[in-house]
Order: sequence, then structure tokens, then C-alpha cells
Amino acid sequence: MIRAVLLCASLLFAAANPSIAQETAGPPAAQPSAPAAPRAWQSLSPQQQQLLQGFQGKWDSLPPERQQALARGSERWLSMTPEQRAGAQQRFQQWRALPPEQRQLLRQRWQQFKSLPPEQQQRIREQYRRFRQMPPERRQELRRQWRQMSPEQRRRVLHGPPPPPVHRNPR
Repeated sequence: MIRAVLLCASLLFAAANPSIAQETAGPPAAQPSAPAAPRAWQSLSPQQQQLLQGFQGKWDSLPPERQQALARGSERWLSMTPEQRAGAQQRFQQWRALPPEQRQLLRQRWQQFKSLPPEQQQRIREQYRRFRQMPPERRQELRRQWRQMSPEQRRRVLHGPPPPPVHRNPR
């Protein structure tokens, strides 16, 4: 399981390479420009308040970023179908089962992903979507190829070949 999660994360980063990722048209994701504003408990819908009731007594002491994240998460949860909720619960249980070091590594990789330009994030998402649509045999073959690559080969897949040396004409 851990290896599969790491592989998926690695494949996401591999997809950032323009030589293997297809360009996709679409609006860039909005980038936060200002610090999050505090969110009043009363501004949450009754359904959100019910879902987040464990935070009610300490809501005002939470950092604004955490309040906003919880509000967005509760909105997302409430918009999910029962099947989507079941899948989310399963992924959360898998996450909780990971060792703390593994979770930290995945958090770091997520931060790396979020620091990429929106166009590159979109290419990675598209490449990951394409990977998930492949037959299991093809995905397994790609995993096998990745495991057999040297660190240099992986670097080239992730980042492309190094730029050619710059030759300057002496004057």
C-alpha cells in the first residue's frame, strides 16, 4: 500500500515533465493572495455546524487558515454522494494507517506539488487521470519500469535532460 501511494505521488511528479505530459487547456487554479480571514461559527450552515460540532467550543481559538480549511472540507463532504463519502473514509483510514514518517513525506510532496505553477499542476493531474484509466497490466508495467530506473534516469523523467552548456564567444 505504501509503495503504491509513493508510486502514485512519483508518477504525479513524473507527469510534470513536458516531454511526457500533454498540454491541456483550462483555467489556471486560483492562487491565494491574502491571509485567510477568520470564519465565524455562525456563518457555517446548520449542516456544517453539525458535521464540525467537535470544533464548536474551540472554533474561535483555531487559526483562520484552519477554520477556512474545515469550512471548505465540510462543504465538500456535504456535496459528496454516499459512494464518494465511503471512498473518502477509506482513504482517510489508509492515511491514518501510514507511519508518521510516511505521512510527513507525502505532506512534503504535496507541498512541492502545490508550489508548482498552475499549468504544471494541471498537466500532472491530467497525466495522473490518464494513468488511472490505463489497464492494470499497463500500470503495473510502468511501475516495474520505474523501479528498474537508475536515479539519473528517474531524474531525467522527472525534470528532463539537463540544459546544454552555454558557450560564450570571447571578445
